Amino acid sequence: MSFGHRRQGDPRPEASQGTRQEPRPKPIGDRCNPLCPFFRCGQKALRVSVEHYRGRPVKVAMCSLVGDRCVGTQCRYAYCEKKAMLPDGRCSFAIESRARQMKSFEEELKEEGELPGLAIKDKRLSDEL
Repeated sequence: MSFGHRRQGDPRPEASQGTRQEPRPKPIGDRCNPLCPFFRCGQKALRVSVEHYRGRPVKVAMCSLVGDRCVGTQCRYAYCEKKAMLPDGRCSFAIESRARQMKSFEEELKEEGELPGLAIKDKRLSDEL
């Protein structure tokens, strides 16, 4: 048995090959989430614990200053490591991704004009009244 050597044809990647991905923001809707990897507490009081709900493990953000659940963006010590938390508690990453998904009004009009059944004809009022 050899340790540290990869057999030929082994499909498993090794951990030393740099396959680790960069963490992504995890907003809930457009709001910042205390379980996001970039959410921080200025007092170093944020603790992530696991509670069981209906037999399933659920991650919960706890505040060790208060001894209760973290209130997230309503806390005065909350900040974002990437500086993405807006003053009203929204995440700018979520707003940015939502803006990319939405098309502009002009683009939608062009798409509708290209459809064969919805072509708008030039209509003019007649002077016969």
